[in-house]
Amino acid sequence: MIDEELVRCRPCGYVMKASDLGEGVCPACGLPHTVFEPYRERVSANRLFILGLDIHPIAIHLSQTFVALAPLLMIFHLIFPNFQETIVHSVVTFSVWALPISLVASTVSGIIDGVTRFKTLQTPMLKSKIYLSILILATSTTELVLFVPENYTWYIILLNLLSLGFAVKLGLLGKHLLDVILPGTYVRRKKKPKTPDKDVTEAKKAAAAAARAQKANEAK
Repeated sequence: MIDEELVRCRPCGYVMKASDLGEGVCPACGLPHTVFEPYRERVSANRLFILGLDIHPIAIHLSQTFVALAPLLMIFHLIFPNFQETIVHSVVTFSVWALPISLVASTVSGIIDGVTRFKTLQTPMLKSKIYLSILILATSTTELVLFVPENYTWYIILLNLLSLGFAVKLGLLGKHLLDVILPGTYVRRKKKPKTPDKDVTEAKKAAAAAARAQKANEAK
């Protein structure tokens, strides 16, 4: 369990240490410290330890490097065929081989992260991420099978760009899940029922009584 006092920004949900906030503003949205409220972290120490290792984000950044580097270098080589071609060929070949391996690591770490963070893989966003991961793995593996070093055909570049497109979509989905409140970690404050002001209530009653009396007099 986390012993240090935590606070949560009510408008944006950002959680931080109370000692880091002080009299400052929210690092995420810039609102003053007065919008923060006490927050109690109730996630188990084991889950926090696993999530704190950041294995999945590290694996994702590694695979994203390869998925972006290969097509860019291929296109660059087609435009400037005589510029450092030996180095370009070596980096492209390494990226094509390393991409499927890094994607397997990203997928496995993503499953572990999803189960640890949400205790399920059945949410719509997680399902979409799994499908996109399968598509990237399929296109990168197909590229690896068809790839011939130093021979960058149009279909190899197309497979690279497809993988890159899937990776961008995956990244856009993933950014929504980075700073979510973990299940059971935040209890929303119950809204207090609005109690009408006593004077206002009495005034309304008096006005209603006067209106009834006036109608009674008019009826006579």
